[in-house]
Amino acid sequence: MTNRRIFIKTGVFALLGGTTLASCQPKFNVTSTGVKPHLKMRFFPYELQLQHTFTVATYSRTTTPDVQVELEYDGIIGYGEASMPPYLGQSVESVTDFLSRVDIEQFDDPFRIEDIMAYLDTIEPSSKLQLGAKDDTAAKAAIDIALHDLVGKMLGAPWYKIWGLNPADAPDTTFTIGIDTPDVVREKTRECADRFNILKVKLGRDEQSDKEMIETIRSVTQLPIAIDANQGWKDRSYALDMIHWLKEQGIVMIEQPMPKEQVDDTAWVTEHSPLPVFADESMQRLVDVPKMKGVFHGINIKLMKCTGMREGWKMANLARALGMRVMIGCMTETSCACSAAAQLSPLVDFADLDGNLLISNDRFEGMKVVKGKITLNELPGIGIQPI
Repeated sequence: MTNRRIFIKTGVFALLGGTTLASCQPKFNVTSTGVKPHLKMRFFPYELQLQHTFTVATYSRTTTPDVQVELEYDGIIGYGEASMPPYLGQSVESVTDFLSRVDIEQFDDPFRIEDIMAYLDTIEPSSKLQLGAKDDTAAKAAIDIALHDLVGKMLGAPWYKIWGLNPADAPDTTFTIGIDTPDVVREKTRECADRFNILKVKLGRDEQSDKEMIETIRSVTQLPIAIDANQGWKDRSYALDMIHWLKEQGIVMIEQPMPKEQVDDTAWVTEHSPLPVFADESMQRLVDVPKMKGVFHGINIKLMKCTGMREGWKMANLARALGMRVMIGCMTETSCACSAAAQLSPLVDFADLDGNLLISNDRFEGMKVVKGKITLNELPGIGIQPI
């Protein structure tokens, strides 16, 4: 894919005939006193119900805590979302605590995304974060997504167009199959094998379980498979042996094979791996991208970890400039956050945007997966509408 050296500077820059978003702004309505309207925010908890029990190397769950956010400006509403799987160390309590401390009404111009997101980084982290969590990234992402939805609606264009991306370049998305018994894995595989072109499989427990997962899926389908080991392999020689075995089974990429603390071991595995190796738990925000050069072949960008679309866009372009590959991922989310991430999808090599497909209580319609491929619509903003 052609490298795109497109960077967001002050304001938010976009490829619209070489202009910036600021120069494309519509005129704001003013009150009778001549004062522009200000941003207003609403938020509420919304628990996501999973269609199947979701199991990875370290835990299982049937729900995911979530907070829905709405930003309103001059009668236009932008939608955002914070999804908090357990490993993020964030919760409904920590997200709502952070959001309650955000003075969004000080801003009278939603196009000032840079300023607003920089302001969010100055707010003290929630004292309710779990040990090991990094700031209130999901809460910040919810505001960022809502801002982008709002601004895109004001411009009358989806963000992939504002960024100058071709929707035809959007890749297939993986569909995730969690760790489970062979019978359940076979059932899940049969359910999705004719609807997707690539699967994603969670590994990382032990050699017997990992190989059994792959062999069980291979008894049903020969579709390409992406692997997420979730830091489960502790020994670098074992990790490399597993990767060689997986390549023979038709696996096409490996995500986070080793614990994030084992940087040198991971770099050694990446150097010798016959498959591309991507960072996930080792990767959070823009500042982490240069650190991944030489340790991984590529990075997995997740909006809930990097604070949203603004920083995700910067991360993707920086990774490209460093000669690295790019993946866009998600948590268990509604179509709100998944559609926001999908706006970046024409820029990436791999996509794992199936979070909305794993739940039974989606609040929105947005990007679709058609014959396994991410399909972006023409709706402005992040491309969603409430159901």
